[in-house]
Amino acid sequence: MYIPKPHEETDQAVLYDLIRAHPLGTWAAPGDCELIVNHIPFLVDPSRGTFGTLMGHVARANPVWRAFSRTLPSVVVFHGPDTYISPSWYPSKQAHGRVVPTWNYVVVHAHGIPRVVDDSAWLLEHLNRLTDTHETGRSPAWKVADAPPDFVERMIERLVGIEIPLAKLEGKWKVSQNRPHADKLGVVAGLRAESSPVSAEMAAWVERYASRGE
Repeated sequence: MYIPKPHEETDQAVLYDLIRAHPLGTWAAPGDCELIVNHIPFLVDPSRGTFGTLMGHVARANPVWRAFSRTLPSVVVFHGPDTYISPSWYPSKQAHGRVVPTWNYVVVHAHGIPRVVDDSAWLLEHLNRLTDTHETGRSPAWKVADAPPDFVERMIERLVGIEIPLAKLEGKWKVSQNRPHADKLGVVAGLRAESSPVSAEMAAWVERYASRGE
C-alpha cells in the first residue's frame, strides 16, 4: 500500500482498535492462478506474535481454505470510515482557489500466511468469543449456548477455522493531514454539517489529527 509519511499510522494499539471497530475484513489470498477474495469477520489477538494474530472462520463448502497459498502471504483489509471531501470547505479556496476534491479514508492492511484450524473445540471457543464480542450491550444478549447442542455441533461441522499470524501491519489514515490547519478545521465543520454517522466519525478523526505536524 502506498502510504505518504503524513498519512502513516504506526501505533499498533490504534490499528487494533480500528480492526475491532470494523471487524469485517476483505481477505485477499493468492491461489494457484488468481487472487481469492472473501469477506469475513475477524477477531484480533495482539498478544500472539509481534504484530498479533487474526482469527476467523469460513464455511467448509468455501474452497478458499484448501486453495490459499501456504507460502505467499495473504492480505486482510479492514475499512474504517471514508468520505468525499469538498474543496468548498477549505478557506484556501477563497484565498487562492488552487484546491481540488479528495477522498478521506482510514484503513488497516494485515499481512500474513494463513493456517487452517480444523478443530471443533477451537471453533466452539472462537464462535463463543465472536458472538460475545458482538452481542455486548444487547438485551437480551444471544449466546451460542442458547441454541440446542446438537444443532451447534452440526453447524460447527460445516465450518473451518482460519488463523493468520501477522508478519506486517500497516495503517493509512488519510484524514486531511496535508492541508493547512484552517483547511482541516473547515473539513471538520463541513463534515459535521452533513449530519451523517460516517461524516461525524471522519470529522472526529480529522480533528484528532489536526494538530499533528503543526
